[in-house]
Amino acid sequence: MREFDDEIKGRTEILNFQSKNKMNELEQLIEEVVRFRNERDWEQFHNAKDLALALSIEASELNEIFLWKDAADADKEQVKDELADILNYAILLANKFQLNIIEIVHEKLKKNGVKYPVNKAKGNATKYDKL
Repeated sequence: MREFDDEIKGRTEILNFQSKNKMNELEQLIEEVVRFRNERDWEQFHNAKDLALALSIEASELNEIFLWKDAADADKEQVKDELADILNYAILLANKFQLNIIEIVHEKLKKNGVKYPVNKAKGNATKYDKL
């Protein structure tokens, strides 16, 4: 039994280490995005409204890649570029409101879990108020 407990403890330590590394990667990414913006003195243009608009525009550009074609025919490099633009603006908007990205995603997952319980929503694309 002790060997099993030691194995579980070891796995838990590895997961905690990996989780901390991922958090460090996210923190470093946020710092890099903010530094990129600051080096160009663009913060003056990055009020919350304009960041939200830019995010929406970039999402529209992502949609355009798929317009009038099968999803399999979309150019993966274009998808990567537009998705990166969307994520950059989302990071800057979260930073503007001093929001912790990991926390807000976890909070939203919990809310959605209540709205869309597995037993009702699994395999079903119906909106929560119609389940």
